[in-house]
Amino acid sequence: MCDSNIGNAKAKEPSTGDRWRVSWYEQLVQPCLAELLGSALFIFIGCLSVIENGTDTGLLQPALAHGLAMGTIIATLGNISGGHLNPAASLMAMLSGGLTLMMLVPYWISQLLGGLIGAALAKVVSPEERFWNATGGAFVTVQEQGQVVRALVAEVILTVLALVICTGVTKERTTRPVAPFYIGLSVTMIVLAGGNVSGACMNPARAFGPAVMANHWGFHWIYWVGPFLAALLVGLFIR
Repeated sequence: MCDSNIGNAKAKEPSTGDRWRVSWYEQLVQPCLAELLGSALFIFIGCLSVIENGTDTGLLQPALAHGLAMGTIIATLGNISGGHLNPAASLMAMLSGGLTLMMLVPYWISQLLGGLIGAALAKVVSPEERFWNATGGAFVTVQEQGQVVRALVAEVILTVLALVICTGVTKERTTRPVAPFYIGLSVTMIVLAGGNVSGACMNPARAFGPAVMANHWGFHWIYWVGPFLAALLVGLFIR
């Protein structure tokens, strides 16, 4: 048991400085740590699902792994940072009023660092041959210039769909207790639908970490331009 009065002494009230320090940590530091941890775990699982994917499962294993990981991590960390795990999602949240401009760059840095950590851990635990055969989980769907336009368009459309679903199930008037499940299910659906067209990345952090670890940069820009264009469209539309 704990008694607030020890030795008949009055419990000390927290000072204004103490309250400010707690508030500063909870508002600025803790969300960034949650984004870093969540992004690292998500991209670790995502990369492993590609590296260890069997030849007879097609897109099913990566789709389920990405969707389940996303839903679980959002359910766990979403109350701390919003569970963005994606620079494009953070941009959309800032444009639509769900994130301050001051926090946008720290969120991006945390997510990209998380992507690097997750991809590095996937490389450490993977057999060397499997890692390089799967290019470390980096996106290799686009192999020639003729595929660029359709891949870019697909990334924009798929990311728009994902962001609209995320927004729809988390807005105050339409929020649902099972919102993380809906978001994870949408990721699974999108990967199954668009994985063979563009890879269905929808997330610059998911593309960046594996690209660094595998040193694979072929058509890498698609996975930045597509999601950010989608974030601009959705953010302005919601705004």
